[in-house]
Amino acid sequence: MTNSINTTRSEAVFEAAQKLMPGGVSSPVRAFKSVNGNPIVFDRVKGPYAWDLDGNRFIDYVGSWGPAICGHSHPEVIASLQEALEKGTSFGAPCELENKLAEMVIEAVPSVEMVRFVNSGTEACMAVLRLMRAFTGRDKVIKFEGCYHGHADMFLVKAGSGVATLGLPDSPGVPRSTTSNTLTAPYNDLEAVKELFAENPDGISGVILEPVVGNAGFIPPEPGFLEGLRELTKENGALLVFDEVMTGFRISYGGAQDRFGVTPDLTTLGKVIGGGLPVGAYGGRKEIMSMVAPAGPMYQAGTLSGNPLAMTAGIKTLELLKQEGSYEKLEALSQRLINGICKAAKQAGIPITASCIGGMFGFYLCEGPVRNFEEAKQTNAELFGKLHRTMLNKGIYLAPSAYEAGFTSLAHSDDDIETTIKAFQESFNEIN
Repeated sequence: MTNSINTTRSEAVFEAAQKLMPGGVSSPVRAFKSVNGNPIVFDRVKGPYAWDLDGNRFIDYVGSWGPAICGHSHPEVIASLQEALEKGTSFGAPCELENKLAEMVIEAVPSVEMVRFVNSGTEACMAVLRLMRAFTGRDKVIKFEGCYHGHADMFLVKAGSGVATLGLPDSPGVPRSTTSNTLTAPYNDLEAVKELFAENPDGISGVILEPVVGNAGFIPPEPGFLEGLRELTKENGALLVFDEVMTGFRISYGGAQDRFGVTPDLTTLGKVIGGGLPVGAYGGRKEIMSMVAPAGPMYQAGTLSGNPLAMTAGIKTLELLKQEGSYEKLEALSQRLINGICKAAKQAGIPITASCIGGMFGFYLCEGPVRNFEEAKQTNAELFGKLHRTMLNKGIYLAPSAYEAGFTSLAHSDDDIETTIKAFQESFNEIN
């Protein structure tokens, strides 16, 4: 058995934090509740590694939940930021950097003809929801169980037992009247979406989804699913929205829509395009985006939107990703890792279902297939909690949830992957 690492300082800081912040954290999953432990408090990060306050080093597969695609604190990103800092941290006014990053996003992402920068993925999804309704003049929206689009009221909805069930609030403080216009369907289920359109003629503004689900573990679309949604929305005069906050610039340079060859009407982005700084964006057809103020009547604003530091980090990150072989390396690393995890689990007699695309991966401790959130819930969450703690003790940092995707980066080496696979082999044997 692996000895537990020393976490004395992390424990002390977290204990103090609980008296200062709700649950001791600034975002719920960081509290490690779903893995029955206390969080590791980070001190610094570099490349594929993170160090906690007690000096423990971890190979990091969370990557700040996706943005660290080139590795943490990439020297070229840091150098660009240091130069930008000398000019100021916030303008609250237009800057030329916005134009440059906007041009790069428009060039890369098939659906985007115009883009608006915001400060987070949640903010991007809030704005795109309002834009969907403004453009179509309709109030209802279809989302999928297990897809997360930030914490706006209308998105905090459980799926009902039937595919046509109206959403009920998934959090106190969310009025039922707000979520009554949110319709839900199982991911990868085109028939459920057809039924919702049939039951709500001329009432649905659009369909929003993670084209590859990263907030219910990792669930790729089945062949024909994205194409079917594209046809259904066109037939019903509704908009198709891809939430590519996770997948954008991560599973390919042009995102999921480029990888799968399906172009939505609108797209939300975040994470990678900020290079590790707070950022979000939404964009799409010029005809639709022209409704956004001040060009049009749909109001949305933000003091820190287009922040020069976030724009600088995003530009440098995308420049690095455009270098030849970047996505081939990410794909190879992810595939090698997933193959090793699956082999280790099977050797230990533990059921597993796993997959990866580009720099994203995920696994479930259950027999597959896993095509939607309901099937994802078959995973052995209790066993994952044990696995998570055992892997931490071996210097591997995984997302503290059985329902989160993992991320590889260009900074991960073959040796890092081998070390990680060996840790999985030992951990599966120990917890089984």
